[in-house]
Amino acid sequence: MNSHLIMPKTWTWVINLLIITETVVVLGSIPSTLQGPFDPVTRRFDPSLRRGSDDLPMTDPRLKRNVTSNFPEQIALAISSSTSMWVSWVTGDAQIGTNITALDPKTAGSEVWCGRESGKYTIKQTGESVVYSQLYPYKGLLNYTSGIIHHVKIEGLEPGTKYYYKCGDSSIPAISEEYTFETLPLPGPNMYPRRIGVVGDLGLTSNTTTTIDHLTQNDPSLILMAGDLSYANQYLTTGGKGASDFSRAFPDAPIRETYQPRWDGWARFMQPLISRVPMMVIEGNHEIEPQAFGVTFKSYLTRFAVPSKESGSNSSFYYSFDAGGIHFIMLGAYVDYNRTGAQYDWLTKDLSKVNRSVTPWLIAAWHPPWYNSYSSHYQEFECMRQEMEALLYHYGVDIVFSGHVHAYERMNRVYNYTLDPCGPVYITVGDGGNIEQVDVDFADDPGKCPSPGNNMPEYGGVCHLNFSSGPAKGKFCWSRQPEWSAFRESSFGHGMLEVVNSTYALWTWHRNQDTYKENSKGDEIYIVRRPELCLITTKKSKIAPSPSIHVGSMGFQVPLFVGIISFSVLFTITLLHGLCI
Repeated sequence: MNSHLIMPKTWTWVINLLIITETVVVLGSIPSTLQGPFDPVTRRFDPSLRRGSDDLPMTDPRLKRNVTSNFPEQIALAISSSTSMWVSWVTGDAQIGTNITALDPKTAGSEVWCGRESGKYTIKQTGESVVYSQLYPYKGLLNYTSGIIHHVKIEGLEPGTKYYYKCGDSSIPAISEEYTFETLPLPGPNMYPRRIGVVGDLGLTSNTTTTIDHLTQNDPSLILMAGDLSYANQYLTTGGKGASDFSRAFPDAPIRETYQPRWDGWARFMQPLISRVPMMVIEGNHEIEPQAFGVTFKSYLTRFAVPSKESGSNSSFYYSFDAGGIHFIMLGAYVDYNRTGAQYDWLTKDLSKVNRSVTPWLIAAWHPPWYNSYSSHYQEFECMRQEMEALLYHYGVDIVFSGHVHAYERMNRVYNYTLDPCGPVYITVGDGGNIEQVDVDFADDPGKCPSPGNNMPEYGGVCHLNFSSGPAKGKFCWSRQPEWSAFRESSFGHGMLEVVNSTYALWTWHRNQDTYKENSKGDEIYIVRRPELCLITTKKSKIAPSPSIHVGSMGFQVPLFVGIISFSVLFTITLLHGLCI
């Protein structure tokens, strides 16, 4: 028999064996969602650790201003697109007191110089400058007006490219030192950010410093901040040496003060990281910050640039963006989320435009979790879940990140409180280190189930419900860890997502207490997409494997580079084939 007639069958056998070998190598001892649903696991709070830590004082060197009045500080990046980047910074003197005068933003220019070589800037662009005030005309409280906040969008960049940049005002002159950033890859199924850091409820405590140190060590190329950033609304009013009971300390104040200089300190603290790595934010309840005349969210809306116009939302409360083969959706829980509202309408249109052959991964983030087995915030945003969950499920959202609960929890794939292989993997990472301490009580612990009158949302209605089926039928809380809760632990930390290809991604949760330990992870799992099982029949796009990916028989895809490990197997089989013919 001619060898060319044998070759096709032989090589089919070789390729199948290689796929099996590579699959074992890739997964190793790390579990994947293909093995789920998992039996629920709880790792309780380690009593040898402290549940929290004090706020850093404003005199801390990392929070103090180290430039003169007109020079840029609090420099931060945010994604506009794969070919454009937002650069934000602050100049001028913020003021706090009873008699303050806002700065004129027209007195300072907003310019960015950018290029591919250090000191050689081929791009110059200008932007806008704004100021905001936080007003408390009540006895015992102080007013605040910000420095001049600058936002410049650099356009015409090359994807996946390192750039050097400076910002400031050349007419003074007052120019920053040189910084660098790297643009994200173009949307496509074969290119992804190197690592995506995920943090929530960060604050500005000693625990916060550990979280950010640990995150920086893990070298992310993109950061998702799932709400509750600076906790300016709790500095000097709760925790530390401040007033533990605000209403008694300031009995004439109808609203709660926020100490706005805390935002300046927080931005200075974050600058070493977010001046080189873009940070994408979404609002949490601690960003509401009500002030006089019914004004809310003023600092959040003024300080952060997000791609709202780029994504067609025209609202900083909700927006979307692409990062290589991932489409991110950032949703607002503290604005209208009802099906008749603007956010839901925008979300429907945004999801309908996602092409899964270009951006196979669909990841969403918002602040309060829908699935949560801790006593804290239990079923708090059930109304939002009832309004939006079916839409996200229909379009096949893969992962959802939230914060709000000050602990860690990863769910089994779930939809409508039912285990579902096509449901998203919900992950709560509200354990960034804030002043409110880590949550340790579970709703299924004896005596820890909240009453339906507890956990009232700061926005929206109340939709608390008893379960209608399953082991908790007729009850408000489970009597054991719910089956949809795969793993939970009361510790501070952060997460890292490494998307490998169009089918699977490695999720790792890093605990603060493990910062200086080698290869120590609090939780680690491959999240595996299953488009062949969960493909939406109403969508025309089809996810096709790329030339550089082998399609595995177990429902996930294996990167080609892992095949190098199987070279000896291939070589041996090739020799055997030669002997056989």
